[in-house]
Amino acid sequence: MPRPLAAIIDLAALQSNLALAHAAMPQAKTWAVVKANAYGHGLEFGMQGFANADGLSLIELDAAVRLREWGWHKPIMLLEGLFEAADIAIADQYRLELVVHNEQQIAMLAKAIVHAPFNVHLKINTGMNRLGFAPDQVPAIYQRLQTMPAVATIAFMTHFANAEEQEPVVSVAAQLARFREATAGLQGVLSLANSAATLLHKELTADWIRPGVMLYGGSPGGGSAASFDLQPAMTLQSALIAIQLIQAGDAVGYGSQFIAGNSMRVGVVACGYADGYPRHAPTGTPILVDGVRTRVIGRVSMDMITVDLTPVPQADVGSKVILWGTGLPIEEVAAAAGTIGYELMCAITPRVPRVTRTAG
Repeated sequence: MPRPLAAIIDLAALQSNLALAHAAMPQAKTWAVVKANAYGHGLEFGMQGFANADGLSLIELDAAVRLREWGWHKPIMLLEGLFEAADIAIADQYRLELVVHNEQQIAMLAKAIVHAPFNVHLKINTGMNRLGFAPDQVPAIYQRLQTMPAVATIAFMTHFANAEEQEPVVSVAAQLARFREATAGLQGVLSLANSAATLLHKELTADWIRPGVMLYGGSPGGGSAASFDLQPAMTLQSALIAIQLIQAGDAVGYGSQFIAGNSMRVGVVACGYADGYPRHAPTGTPILVDGVRTRVIGRVSMDMITVDLTPVPQADVGSKVILWGTGLPIEEVAAAAGTIGYELMCAITPRVPRVTRTAG
């Protein structure tokens, strides 16, 4: 028998969240972002859940190939482009669309001999200062790309640093102004909005949106997931595998960080940091046992978590445990652990089976 731990993936929730993204900006087509194994949900399940998307975008070349081999026929965009010239043949074979954000990638395309030219997405650095060309470089880069036999269409994209912030150092308005100035007079479709921008900045009209975390039911900030009507697509579920009866003064776990103030029942959950649960989650991190909210106690270990069963006197070995998901928003667990929901989703390790749950 396997351990009683699984990440249950709700395909209906993925579909609902995608529909919500489209409804937020109905004039735009949608790139559904499926990088990092579909934010930990499983690439194949992401492909199924986002069947109605206009395209899929990701970073990993091998994952893009798998999407094609599984039957995805619509566009696929590599969000960081190619990393070496040898990969051009693969991108050509599988008809991938390429982001271009540095001179090395321009040089690759200039020398490329392909069966059919690529659709290229020119990334503009408008204030994020990670990837992309400076706005004043864009017209010249655009002209160079237009002369290349390996380039078909040229689109324009940028990424907002603070779309969820009220008074950011670098504002959406400032970045948008730089983007508009850089692309003025140039022909090409525009791609602007990530999850936060899609939900919070309706003024960012463009040809494409690129939602990520919202598709999986996670909040990008600016409010809770529930406040945006997003549905959790992953429920990390396990069970109690042991119960300990301890007395006042007894300690629990490595480092004896939790010491009981009175006699109590302690449940042992089959999940730990080797499964992707955050090791730094402190005593008090919320968790559900038999549908009742209680707390993690002591230090998270590699394969187990200990929980306070005081609020759940009926709990026994085999009782269902929800670490996050249905009934317990991932953002609450993330906040208690001092991180964000994105990290928790993506941290789920390969030894945790992903199991789909469809509508009904």
